[in-house]
Amino acid sequence: MPNIKSAKKRVKVSNANAEKNKAFRSALKSAVKKANAAISEKDSGAAEAVKAAVKKIDQATTKGLLHKNNAARKKSSLVSKLNKD
Repeated sequence: MPNIKSAKKRVKVSNANAEKNKAFRSALKSAVKKANAAISEKDSGAAEAVKAAVKKIDQATTKGLLHKNNAARKKSSLVSKLNKD
């Protein structure tokens, strides 16, 4: 445990940021899973699910949780699956 006040604050801030990142990453994974499920079931709302997942992917990229190429690959994969059927 740190003794210096600024180091104690950094521990608190980094823990808070880690929790936020964890929650957002979980929401991102859920959105992608919902989109994939909608595509595989040939659901009528698949396009909306993919749109929501792409939005989450873009937000994660902006926040620095995903690399831009990783995000592009995920988006491309989702859209190509949607257009395949």
